[in-house]
Amino acid sequence: MLNFAVLAAATFAITTAAIAGETLDRVTSKKAMVIATNAAWPPQSFLNDSNELAGFDIDVSREIGKRLGVDVSFETPDWATLTGGRWQGRYDLGVGSVTPTKARSKVIDFVGIYYYSPYVYVLHKDSGAKSVADLNGKIIGVETATTSEDFIRRKLEIDAPGLAPIEYKLEPGEIRTYADSMLPFDDLRLGDGVRLNAVIAPEQTAQNAIKNGYPVKILEGEYAFREPLVVIAEKKDPEWTAKVGGIITEMKTDGTLAALTTKWYGKDYSAK
Repeated sequence: MLNFAVLAAATFAITTAAIAGETLDRVTSKKAMVIATNAAWPPQSFLNDSNELAGFDIDVSREIGKRLGVDVSFETPDWATLTGGRWQGRYDLGVGSVTPTKARSKVIDFVGIYYYSPYVYVLHKDSGAKSVADLNGKIIGVETATTSEDFIRRKLEIDAPGLAPIEYKLEPGEIRTYADSMLPFDDLRLGDGVRLNAVIAPEQTAQNAIKNGYPVKILEGEYAFREPLVVIAEKKDPEWTAKVGGIITEMKTDGTLAALTTKWYGKDYSAK
């Protein structure tokens, strides 16, 4: 005689296993997750004097791991790999201050906004530029494959509700792209117009460069644009996305993200 109770229980177990996402299963069973981030983007993430990863994104990653009850390890792929999806199980999350754009939404999931960043125009300290108009026709440096490059090329499409439209005021004479976030600052520090006239970068990155002795300044009163930053995941596990998204919401509600942005940036960037 068929035991319908046993059959129902087995069917439920099979269904539950089928529904449970691959990433959620992997992280839960291993009690560990791998986070993709950057290795050279201070103060977001960087190698400290002990050759260990440190920074805002690293602290955020570890807090997510703590709330999940799992250990955290890090990988530092190139930016295109981090934001390109199709990770094939190499990473469980991306915590690298990623901007949610329409192009990226096709290949990765946006788990949740965890802070907001204004982008600024950074000048050599001896620059005489007083406005964005003074930078028209000049040489502008940006990190490649980032929203800075999308912005200067007038093709930035941020995929987040409630943001003001992007205004394009600058007509560069030449655009120079760099493989990581600090290389344009290294060229700018050589002098106004030696290699660059300005860099477009997150305010936090610019302030960190100034703090570390770079002879640069921020063009006052002129943001290039303001963007939300998201934790990302592969587009195959809605349960995992929802689980981590709930943790990010908790971290925002309980003040953890306000405390961490203030710790690393000197200002609360957690609210819109």
